[in-house]
Order: sequence, then structure tokens, then C-alpha cells
Amino acid sequence: MTAPSLPAVSTQVTFPAGGVADRSAVVACLPLPDGRHGVVVERTPFHPLDHTWPDQPADTGTLGGRAVLDCVTGAVGPEGEFALGADIPVRRGDAEWAWLVVHVVAEPVAVGEEVELLVDADRRAALSASHTGCHLLALALNAALASRWRKDPGRADSHGNPDFDSLAMDTSRMDAAASYDVYRIGKSLRKKGFTADGLAEDLPAITDAVNARLAAWVAADSAVRIEAPGPELTARREWHAELPEGHASIFCGGTHLHHLGELAALGAELRLSEDGSELTVTTTPKRA
Repeated sequence: MTAPSLPAVSTQVTFPAGGVADRSAVVACLPLPDGRHGVVVERTPFHPLDHTWPDQPADTGTLGGRAVLDCVTGAVGPEGEFALGADIPVRRGDAEWAWLVVHVVAEPVAVGEEVELLVDADRRAALSASHTGCHLLALALNAALASRWRKDPGRADSHGNPDFDSLAMDTSRMDAAASYDVYRIGKSLRKKGFTADGLAEDLPAITDAVNARLAAWVAADSAVRIEAPGPELTARREWHAELPEGHASIFCGGTHLHHLGELAALGAELRLSEDGSELTVTTTPKRA
């Protein structure tokens, strides 16, 4: 689809720093195939669904008093061509394309209108808790499984442990209640050096080790922040946490807590499939 009225610069975003409210001018309003409309503004606090790694759901809220029903990633190419979500034909962040936060509303909004953007702050806080919990689980699981590597797999997390989370990850999703990670334990992982023998028998002890570490981190009220090289949507952002074992970092485009004291508890449930080929982890935060 060609949309010559769309901006040639990427949307600026404030959600990495925790923004949930802003005012900005409408720069485009596109009719969508389902009869709704996609509104683009210069700057927004809304976190859109990432079409390449859709782990964190989109923010909801209001735009100029209108309900934001969904929030998705759009892109405008060098010839003015517009694509939305999974239809975007280039790699995320391609410098020749402008990357847009598209707020989906029921009725059109006039271009040039200045609107107030308000994110559902309680839902955002719940999603942020789940996303922070997901990253902490990754680090705690890597530590609990570190002794199961018979050789260096060539990739370590920021604490120096073999990065099981990254190497075995199949899918990662979250909602306002928890995060859900699925890991594949197959031939590829074994070739990298992971030992799966006895994993089912050891799973209760591994679960205990993971949860003990998560509890210690929550009790330490560690600081959490997102660093970004710029305000544009596709800036390569990085999650940082000052944990008792040392500084931790993970590249991430989502939203997060500011410190772990915002949680009253964080717990993980680990389940191994009968054939031992799939490990599923549900990580549930309890907000303070």
C-alpha cells in the first residue's frame, strides 16, 4: 500500500523510561483493512507489538479520549510504501525505512490534531513485572543449569554462565499474570555441550535453586533500567539490573520495572515433557 502522507522519520517513544502519558500531534491516520484506523503521532508512550519477536502484548489506553484497541508496528519504505506488522518485508530497524507506532482506533482522527495519549498504567505495570520476571528467570535458570554443560557452548550471559536461555529458547510470551518460556532440548543443544541425562530427576532441585535465587534478588530490591542510544522506536535498547551477583544486561525492546522492590515475590514453575525434549517455565510475579 502506498501512503504518501506518512512520515519519513521514525516515531519517538517514551515507554523505555516508563512513560505512560504524553501529548503529541497526529501525523497520519490510515484506514485499515478491518474498518478501523491506524493513528501515527510524533511521540508516544505506547509500546506496540513487536512483529519480529511478539513476546510482550501491545499497550492499550486512550488517544484523544478514544480507546486504543491495539498498537502495532508499521514501516514506511523509501518509495512511500507502507506495511504493517508481519507484512513488513525488511529486517526490523532497516535504516532506509521509517518505523512507526500505529495506534488502532475505531474512528478516524484529524491529521494535525494534538492529542493526549494515556496508557493503561496498571496493565502496563503488570506487563512490566512479567517481562522483568522473564529476564530474571533467564539468568537464574542459566545459573542453575551451568554445571550441565560439558563444554563451552560459545555463548554466555552477563554473569558468565552458559546462556541456556538464549541457546535453547523456542518461544517466549507474557501477559499481565506471568511469562511463559518454552525451551527445546534436542540434538542441537546436546551438540553444543548440554547434558540432558537425569534432568527429570534433578528438576525439583533445579526449580528450588531457581526460586531461591529469584527470591534473593527480589529481597535485594535491585535497581532496573533500560538504556537506549536514541528515542526512535527501533533503537537497540538494553535491560540492565544491578543484582547481588553483579551487573546483568539483556537486549530487550519491552517495558520493565524500575526496581525489584516493586515485587512482593517472584516464582517459577518448571515442567519437562515426558520425552525430555521440551522444558516449559511459567514465571509468576506478585506485585507489592
